Amino acid sequence: MRGISNLKKKHVAVAAGAAALLALISYAGAMRLTGNFHVILPGELYRSAQPTASQLAKYYKHYAIGTIINLRGEQRGSAWYDAEVAEARRLGIEHVDFRMSAKRGLTLAQAKSLIGILKRAQKPPLVHCEGGADRTGLVAALYLAALKGFGEEAAEAQISLRYGHISFPGAAAYAIDRS
Repeated sequence: MRGISNLKKKHVAVAAGAAALLALISYAGAMRLTGNFHVILPGELYRSAQPTASQLAKYYKHYAIGTIINLRGEQRGSAWYDAEVAEARRLGIEHVDFRMSAKRGLTLAQAKSLIGILKRAQKPPLVHCEGGADRTGLVAALYLAALKGFGEEAAEAQISLRYGHISFPGAAAYAIDRS
């Protein structure tokens, strides 16, 4: 009987793990479908996943976006990039490209450059990367800590599961946590 009980425990543990994984995947999928858009400080900073042209128009209408800060870098010839630049131009939104990777730590020079971009940006900026979770979270944290003087806890909250960031050593975007 004891062997059956242990077997049942293992099955329950596997089922619970599978359910948790499925919930996490569903959450991440929902974040992607909704654009992972969030207000960081009303009228000051917004963040999102890669926006479509129609999402950009909606964000501009509702939040008066002044600058798009694209953390994926310039990618002329890519459909998403060309559509974003064209829509920004059509709406009169400044467009800034800054290439950074979620797989490599942010250098001090890069952090200083980003802070300068955030200071000079036509307000309010919309910061985005592909998923709006990792790179975007780090930039939102920099904004809150370096420019607004918020504490470490408020800044670190930008790099969290709430926005789709998964943190553990060995994860693809763990460099964001180290930065």
